[in-house]
Amino acid sequence: MGSFSITHWLILLVVVVVVFGTSKLRNAGKDLGGAVKGFKEAVKDENTEHAKKHAVLDHDGNAHPTDHAATSKVQDSDINTAPVDDKHH
Repeated sequence: MGSFSITHWLILLVVVVVVFGTSKLRNAGKDLGGAVKGFKEAVKDENTEHAKKHAVLDHDGNAHPTDHAATSKVQDSDINTAPVDDKHH
């Protein structure tokens, strides 16, 4: 019972066509194609929107102050310098 041979796939295709008919299969194919196309467009729009959001520049070509990369510096006061006690872990 390993993989199906070409004759198994052809018999299955004939049974599906007989049960559902060609018009229903054609409509299902169109619906599936439309869904895939819509998904690809949504992903493309999201990527474009994401790129625009993170490429905010002012008129001088410098990063805008609200850009996270420009304002993510760690200050010395943010670093915890307390000693760590390894006996309680």
